Amino acid sequence: MPWVDPRKLIADARAGGYAVGAFNMHNDETTEALVIAAEQAQAPVFLQVGRAIVPHMGLRRAFEMTRRIAEQSNADFVIHLDHGPWDECLEAIKLGFNSIMYDGAHLPFEENIRTTRRIVEIAHDFGIPVEAELGKIPDAGESVNWEDYYTDVGEAKRFVEETGVDSLAISVGIVHGVVPGVKPQPLAIRRTLEIRDAVGIPLVLHGASGIPEDEVEAAKAAGVHKFNADTDLRHAFRAGMEAVWSKGDAQLEDAMAEGRTRMIAATVEKMKLYGCAGKAPARR
Repeated sequence: MPWVDPRKLIADARAGGYAVGAFNMHNDETTEALVIAAEQAQAPVFLQVGRAIVPHMGLRRAFEMTRRIAEQSNADFVIHLDHGPWDECLEAIKLGFNSIMYDGAHLPFEENIRTTRRIVEIAHDFGIPVEAELGKIPDAGESVNWEDYYTDVGEAKRFVEETGVDSLAISVGIVHGVVPGVKPQPLAIRRTLEIRDAVGIPLVLHGASGIPEDEVEAAKAAGVHKFNADTDLRHAFRAGMEAVWSKGDAQLEDAMAEGRTRMIAATVEKMKLYGCAGKAPARR
């Protein structure tokens, strides 16, 4: 049951030139898939309570489920709130999350600074690091003018200086989700480098499903040390369930078991790609 310090986890990744995977769970089986993958790959993992699960079961139940399963494992884990609004961040701090993301990216810039700074002050009083987001991330398949969506370098510098956030999620060509058969927008690696040099803190990429391997490597070299991925893993879980049901009627448990097996394999591959496989200490 090794909870790990998220600051040290990211600092180690930064020093080692790799990134840590951050993945969302949706029920017991998907949570088990993530911690089993972390054990098999000997990789640290951010277990993310995300935007889909909170309306489904509530923040407290989602946290308690994640903590119960993670603490029964040998995985090195962080329990992280993903895209939390103000009230949810405060509740997460009270519940015992050891990492939070406050999402004020939809707010006017000055208000984003003001509210993020206050969340940082509160969270730091409890020893909890804060991730924030700057820039807009479209949904997969949405037609956008990317220059209007990219994180602005000057704004990023001021934002980090005035809020004291520990890591920054940026928009450099990523999207939420994956559209099968549609080639993703290439990552703006030069913009990523410019932001890294301006802010001096670790960067995060959300929507990391579907990013080609060479761009993942380039992003790591450009200062990205946490990748958030969900869609690829959900698709693996779904494929396992569909494989069982394609043979005829079957118990839900049998379908979910095959989904879990496939999600474990998909998560291990992500951990290898990000470079965090083998970075957790071996355990007896």
